Amino acid sequence: MLGFLNLHKPEGWTSHDCVAKIRRLAQTRRVGHGGTLDPLATGVLPLALGAATRLLPYLPKRKQYRGTIRFGVVTATDDLGGEILRETETGPLTLEALWRYQGDFLGAIQQIPPQFSAVHQDGRRLYDLARAGITVDVPPREVEVFAIELIEWRPGAPAELEVEITCGEGVYIRSIARDWGEKMGTGATLARLERRLSGGMALEESVPLAVLLENPEALPNWLISPQVALAHLPRLTLEEPEVRRWRQGQRLPCGLEPGPALIQSAGGEFLGVGETKNQEDGAVLHPKVVLTEGGA
Repeated sequence: MLGFLNLHKPEGWTSHDCVAKIRRLAQTRRVGHGGTLDPLATGVLPLALGAATRLLPYLPKRKQYRGTIRFGVVTATDDLGGEILRETETGPLTLEALWRYQGDFLGAIQQIPPQFSAVHQDGRRLYDLARAGITVDVPPREVEVFAIELIEWRPGAPAELEVEITCGEGVYIRSIARDWGEKMGTGATLARLERRLSGGMALEESVPLAVLLENPEALPNWLISPQVALAHLPRLTLEEPEVRRWRQGQRLPCGLEPGPALIQSAGGEFLGVGETKNQEDGAVLHPKVVLTEGGA
């Protein structure tokens, strides 16, 4: 199998659980995901099967989440799955007061990942250190948030803010919830999270894992071809002599702007992904992911 799968991850499953299940259904070890979702989160989990695993870095980077921030609760994991560390009354909170800080989380911001996260620190993942009782100073990272839109404000006990967040890679919505709560003086944690867009794949077009478990023979019908998944990339069509050179890993002159490009044959066969670089004698296409005949 060669292609991508827009999987709707259910609550309670880890991303690795989903990968392992699809490996069994597809009868291949070559399955990878395009961005971890926490076990309590639901929504789009892009998967790649076969040689498409080498193409995961070229999927679109923009992501969109629907999240519920619960104020007045601080947890060890920055979501409701962790130990409650502190609880505070939130009666005086108002939407007007909350929304004054919305701009603090927009644009290029410095963000500290949660202690329970997949980020590496000194060669180990933070969640491994946290489970061992080791607390470390996690350096902030620059991430980008494009938009935060209000969905619903529910005052009272608990006070909850439901928002839709559009962002780039590496953004932790749990961190936004935690930091927003600190700014309000009440603390906060992430109560619910749904990923609605990732890797160019939308929630409305995803297939629930339960559907595939009930009908494993339908899995190939849900696969997305590389040409569709990578349609945002510039496309270069090669004639037969160039196809042979491409498959041999040779560089080729081209007229594209610098950056990655989708490569196909004149007959429409997907050949891989290259990267164009400007050189003194013109633009040159460098092979990055070269598929042999048969898609391997």
